[in-house]
Amino acid sequence: QVQLVESGGGSVQPGGSLRLSCAASGSIVTIYTMNWYHQAPGKQRELVANITIGGRANYADSVKDRFTISRDNAKNTVYLQINSLKPEDTAVYYCNAEIMTRNGWRQPYWGQGTQVTVSS
Repeated sequence: QVQLVESGGGSVQPGGSLRLSCAASGSIVTIYTMNWYHQAPGKQRELVANITIGGRANYADSVKDRFTISRDNAKNTVYLQINSLKPEDTAVYYCNAEIMTRNGWRQPYWGQGTQVTVSS
């Protein structure tokens, strides 16, 4: 019923910046808190930032002051601005959200992920 598609990943040098996007489409009524996760090679998937319907943002300590999450409710899109990238930020970045659809069901959805690689 809903599709989430991430974009904006790539390969950058340490200290560089990227802006990730995740656009949701489908029979959407309400998108609740939207989340960005990352999963590094050999590690579990980890929450890095989220943002409420009203725009209240939260960050993992490891990314605070470097990452900025935002959302555009009119576009059903969440963004992640990543500055001062470090090699340890290398991971696949996934967005997810719990979404109420027009059939009355509220359930989580995941995007397919976008690769971020930070190396010199």
